[in-house]
Amino acid sequence: MLTQSEENYLKAIYALSETGGEAISTNLLAEKMATKPSSVTDMVKKLSDKGFISYQKYQGCDLTVIGKKIALEIIRKHRLWEVFLVEKLNFGWEEVHEIAEQLEHIQSPKLTDHLEEYLGFPKVDPHGDPIPDKNGLFEVLNKSIPLSELNVAEKGIVIGVEDGSSDFFQFLKRYNIGLGTEIIVAEKFSFDQSVLVKVNHTEISFSSLVSNKIFIQKR
Repeated sequence: MLTQSEENYLKAIYALSETGGEAISTNLLAEKMATKPSSVTDMVKKLSDKGFISYQKYQGCDLTVIGKKIALEIIRKHRLWEVFLVEKLNFGWEEVHEIAEQLEHIQSPKLTDHLEEYLGFPKVDPHGDPIPDKNGLFEVLNKSIPLSELNVAEKGIVIGVEDGSSDFFQFLKRYNIGLGTEIIVAEKFSFDQSVLVKVNHTEISFSSLVSNKIFIQKR
């Protein structure tokens, strides 16, 4: 049985591999895990010895087939618990990530399967991220683009965000922005790449940092 720390490493390696496609360096993984490179090296060696990752010194690490399977199982549990917390217990989408971080380590496939069935086999979590099924497969979601790529007078609905921090969700909550919220671009400013948008009949100015983290499906 894996420890919670080992599971967290597998999940982090999977997340980093999804953005790059190359072997994950020790320094990159240390940044992701907010720890020292020496600690990461010790952990990847341990996971490599157990067969969950392939690792070569100075060349980085990759998940093995079984390592990827476990990482997707953890992600599945995390995202199902987020759906449960939002839909059944009325948590805000900005509140659930840290709670799901704890619940994702429950070792009961039967519980996870029943939870998925109880929730009606959801395809996405409250943040718009796809939920893998019990075989590690997930549907390709509708094509999305960052809000920053919408042109003036174009509109779309929010279908996901890149930043999963509670601070970012609190920021969005301040403007009543969630999944399905319609956003219209009123004006774009080239000097700082900020955008003026209309949300719920209110005009809001977003920095490029924010507009690049909100993902939209054009309407």
